[in-house]
Amino acid sequence: MTGDSFGRIFRLTTFGESHGPGIGGVVEGCPPGIELNESKIQSELDKRRPGRTGPGVSTATLRKEADQIKILSGIFEGKTTGCPIAFFIENTSQLSGDYDRLRSVFRPGHADYAWEQKYGWRDHRGGGRSSARETAARVAGGAVAQALLTSVGISINAFCCEFAGVQAPLSDTANAASRPFCAPDDKIVAVWEQKVEAARVLGESLGGIVQVEVYNLPAGLGEPVFDGLDARLGAAFFSVGAVKGVEFGAGFAAARLSGSENNDILTPDGYLTNHAGGMLGGVSNGAPLVARVAVKPIPSIGKEQSVMDKAGNMLALTIGGRHDLSPIPRIVPVLKAMCALALADFLLLQKCIR
Repeated sequence: MTGDSFGRIFRLTTFGESHGPGIGGVVEGCPPGIELNESKIQSELDKRRPGRTGPGVSTATLRKEADQIKILSGIFEGKTTGCPIAFFIENTSQLSGDYDRLRSVFRPGHADYAWEQKYGWRDHRGGGRSSARETAARVAGGAVAQALLTSVGISINAFCCEFAGVQAPLSDTANAASRPFCAPDDKIVAVWEQKVEAARVLGESLGGIVQVEVYNLPAGLGEPVFDGLDARLGAAFFSVGAVKGVEFGAGFAAARLSGSENNDILTPDGYLTNHAGGMLGGVSNGAPLVARVAVKPIPSIGKEQSVMDKAGNMLALTIGGRHDLSPIPRIVPVLKAMCALALADFLLLQKCIR
C-alpha cells in the first residue's frame, strides 16, 4: 500500500520526480462520453506552470517548464472512452547540478530528514517525489474530474483570500482567476505586490490562505462517520505539501459562537446562513461548499540559515536557487484540482447507492 493514489471509484495515481524525465498519471473510473481534450487539461496546467511571465507571477520560480501534456489513452474524438486516461508531462529544465551542494544537508522546512529516516535513501535534487513539481500531475487529473463535475452542473472557484497576513475584501471572487495572485479584489493587488517586493529584498518567502467554493453541489454526497465529505476533502487538501491548515464554513470561528449564532436555519428557499460550509454529518447539505486552506511560506529562501548535515554538524547555508517566493498563486489550481478529485469520487459513489 502506497500513498501514490487518491480515490476509490474515480481514482488518480501519479508518478515521477522533480528532476526525473517527467511526471504523469493515470485516471481510472471516469465515465465515458465526458467532453474532454488536451487543450482543456492544458488550460488548467498553464495556471500552475512554472516560469510564466507577465502580471501576477511576481512570486513564481525562475524555472521554466512548458508543462505540455501528452494524453496517452482514454480520450477519443474529444470524449472520454471509459478506459484509463494516462498522461505524461516532460521535465525539460531540471538543472540538477544546482543541488549537488545539498546532497549531505537537511534543508530547514523541507522533508529531507523525514524522508531519509523513512526510506534510508533519498533523491536530494529538489526533493524528488516530495517536490511541489509532483502537483502538476494532480492538476491534470483534477482537470478530468472537473470535466465530469461540469457535465452535471457542479462548478468550483478558488482564490487567494489572504496573502502575507493581509486579508482581501471578497468583492469580486468570480473574476479572481484573471487577477494577479488570484485576488478577489482589484485594490488589494498593489498591497500584496508591496509585500512581495519587501520579502524579496530580505530574501524571505510568504504564505497565504486559499478559499475554495463549490456551487450546485447536490445534497447527500459523503459517507457517514469515518469517510465524511469534509474528512475526505481535508485529506485531499492536506496531501499537498505546503498545506498546514484546513477549515470549512465558519471553521475555528465557530468555537467562539453560541449555538443559536452558529446554527444554519433551513427554509423552503435554502439555508439562511452557511456556517457549516455546505456539510453536516459528513454529508453535503445542498448549500455552497466553502473551505479555506492555510499555505505555509516556501522553505527555500535567499537568506542564510543554520542547517544540519548528515554527520550532525551545524552549518551556515543559503539555499538560493530557483524557487517560488510564495506558493500563491500557483497552488490555487492545485487545491481546486484536489477538491474536484474528491467530489468526483463521491459523486460516483453516490450513484452506486441511489
